[in-house]
Amino acid sequence: MRENSVNVRLGSTGIVVNKNGFGALPIQRISDEAAVHLLRKAYEGGIRFFDTARAYSDSEHKLGLAFEGIRESLYIATKSGAKTGEEMKKDLEQSLANLKTDYIDIYQFHNPEFCPKPGDKSGLYDAAMEAKKAGKIRHIGITNHRLGVAREAIASGLYETLQFPFCYLATEKEEELVEACKKADMGFIAMKALSGGLITNSAAAYAHAAQYENVLPIWGVQREKELEEFLSYIQNPPEMSEEIQHLIEKDKEELSGDFCRGCGYCMPCPVGIEINNCARMSLLLRRSPSRLQLTKEAQEKMMKIENCLHCNQCKSKCPYGLDTPNLLAKNLEDYKRVLAGEVSVTE
Repeated sequence: MRENSVNVRLGSTGIVVNKNGFGALPIQRISDEAAVHLLRKAYEGGIRFFDTARAYSDSEHKLGLAFEGIRESLYIATKSGAKTGEEMKKDLEQSLANLKTDYIDIYQFHNPEFCPKPGDKSGLYDAAMEAKKAGKIRHIGITNHRLGVAREAIASGLYETLQFPFCYLATEKEEELVEACKKADMGFIAMKALSGGLITNSAAAYAHAAQYENVLPIWGVQREKELEEFLSYIQNPPEMSEEIQHLIEKDKEELSGDFCRGCGYCMPCPVGIEINNCARMSLLLRRSPSRLQLTKEAQEKMMKIENCLHCNQCKSKCPYGLDTPNLLAKNLEDYKRVLAGEVSVTE
């Protein structure tokens, strides 16, 4: 460990923050009071970058409560999943009201199926530029789960940041995106830095991200204990070691091949299957305490897989090209074997 914090510069935005971003999706699951406490503790501990979205129910509202009065001393990124420029304008106004602010540091198009550009039929980029000229947003970014859209966004020169899944389970294709962003002077915001909970060693995740000078990982934080881990890395950043490298290689071997990242873009399911958790249940059983996955509620959710219509809607929407119905069936089969005591899992 070294006794100094690690900062990252988000490309041409000029934003420089500690290499710990706060992913505010999970705080929609806790009370206003608990969220404000967590957010203020993150700020007081040195975290200065907070990422949210209109799609995260009341997450923006909670950031607004936490940071009213200290807005200028931190950076907020939010997102709009709007399909048209007019919808995006409404989203932006709602975000500004929720966040109790008159500007957004980085306003991102939220996982669009295409790369918005000036003059296209959607009007999205034109609306963003109009808002930027009005001072309502300072930088335009894009988030995605599709390599093709991400590559097009980098090549376009229209965006200052790209948010994309990136962790030590990444392939050469994702690493190429990071390098392309570096060459284009674009900030790279790493979502799913813990692979939706499949990575359980945060120090290893941090040490991996720290090897890339232009990458800002955002950690999805819901509990104080989780936050404290990341805050401890500000003064004592984990470095890549033989031990961490060995752990990473072991995880890569275990998680090689097709697996669900839990992004949720396959949802909703016509018969109510919680696909983003059920399709990776086998991994969750083995990588987290199994009691959390074997409750009566969890069993009821898994058994819904038996109602699958094989409509393939989830398969067609998966940005990773997974055969989701087949993956669900395999996970259910494994789950039943665990329930029957035929297979042992992590306690």
